[in-house]
Amino acid sequence: MLDMMATGFSLIFTVQGILLICGGTMLGIVFGAIPGITVTMGIALFLPVTFSMEPINGLALLCGLYIGGTSGGLISAILLNIPGTPASVATCFDGHPMARRGEAGRAISIGIIVSFLGGMLSLVVLILVAPALAKVTLQFGSFEYFSIALFSLTMISGLSGKSMLQGLASGFIGMAFALVGTAPISAFNRYTFGIDELFTGFSLLPVLVGLFAVSQVLAAAFDKNRNAAEKAVLTKISKVPFSLRDLKGQFKNIVVSSGIGTGIGILPGLGAAICNIIAYSVVKKMSKYPEKFGTGIPDGIVASESSNNASTGGAMVPLMTLGIPGDNATAIILGGFIIHGITPGPMLFARHGDLAYAVFAALIIANIVMIAGEFLGIKLFTKVLLVPRHILLAVVMVFCTIGAFGTNSQLFDLITMLLFGFFGFGLSCLKFPLAPVILGYILGPIIETNLRRGLMQSRGSFMPFITEPISGVCLAVTLVVVGFIIHSQIKKSRRSPA
Repeated sequence: MLDMMATGFSLIFTVQGILLICGGTMLGIVFGAIPGITVTMGIALFLPVTFSMEPINGLALLCGLYIGGTSGGLISAILLNIPGTPASVATCFDGHPMARRGEAGRAISIGIIVSFLGGMLSLVVLILVAPALAKVTLQFGSFEYFSIALFSLTMISGLSGKSMLQGLASGFIGMAFALVGTAPISAFNRYTFGIDELFTGFSLLPVLVGLFAVSQVLAAAFDKNRNAAEKAVLTKISKVPFSLRDLKGQFKNIVVSSGIGTGIGILPGLGAAICNIIAYSVVKKMSKYPEKFGTGIPDGIVASESSNNASTGGAMVPLMTLGIPGDNATAIILGGFIIHGITPGPMLFARHGDLAYAVFAALIIANIVMIAGEFLGIKLFTKVLLVPRHILLAVVMVFCTIGAFGTNSQLFDLITMLLFGFFGFGLSCLKFPLAPVILGYILGPIIETNLRRGLMQSRGSFMPFITEPISGVCLAVTLVVVGFIIHSQIKKSRRSPA
């Protein structure tokens, strides 16, 4: 393992690689700090840029954006009481009260330090767990891949959004879009309606940019409170004080919160948006002075920021070992692997072991750049928050258009981007989560291909899908999850007033 890590660092330690990681991390911090410009949107925006790069350099840029964006949300959460990303919601609870007392610098410095510690702890888990788990999954065949992909789609669909049925519906919508084009194995054209561009299906890149970037631009344009951030008064920061005394007695908090973040990150569909709230609640219950939470104490910032950054390493575990993203951002990073012809999963470590460890190295370097960059550029980032959001969104839209068109130089890709942008905006208005849509789009061909291969292998019998131990367990758990979802929705509908 040490030899492979050394190889990974040697591959990433080039002038271009380091510059891309540094640039991506700093841009990610800015994206995370600006309310309305999410981490997912930032990664989707720069995904087209990586198309012409070497795979290692392209993934290094995406890793930097991921790490920087997840941490950057603490800046606006503390200064404006507006979380830059959903991952920093709980940071507002104690961060902003500290800022109002004139301790903004102290609050931000605590958040930066624990973000780094949480991120590094989760990367240790990633580096130790991912290769071992990949060795186990190498034994999987068509039956196991079908069942695991179906289980993963059910999990992330069921855990996304307030309505589990809407999450499942979103997943199946994504699978429906994946049916367009040439069918795997049989090569039969489906749902092309005589349009030549649809013979190969919808290009992944315009779909990603449309769903996660254009839809959010539209949502921000129709947001009635879009001027709230512009009218907020920023706290002046004359210096960024930090003392080790601020972390005194926080060791248990950091370990527990980082563990929660890593564990939840590994589960598909939850991610940083959930774990910061859960970690905050758990630490509050464990505390000897729970009544002080929400009044401006470091404990709340430590719990939120260490957990949400720990989720980054956790979310990369299922992505790199099973090819299943752990959250929205890693769903875009999955697209980054795919557009370079690399399929994440158990074969990643067998065929592209050097690339896998280069990604580990990029994540470690990105965390180091993040802590240094946030301390050095904190005053600059606060100035960026004052830029009118309508200007930022216009710039984002220009980059989306250039990126979607530049990949294949086809007008149809622009049409695809706009159609999926409006479609994603419509789904958001109806409270349908978007992450299951893209997961269904990516997992749909995997499910269909392995179902067909399995049936060919078993000569039309579905029994091996049930009798094979791993496949059978996954299908059983899938049925339990679906049953639980249906039961919960029925129970909720009975409780709600008519």
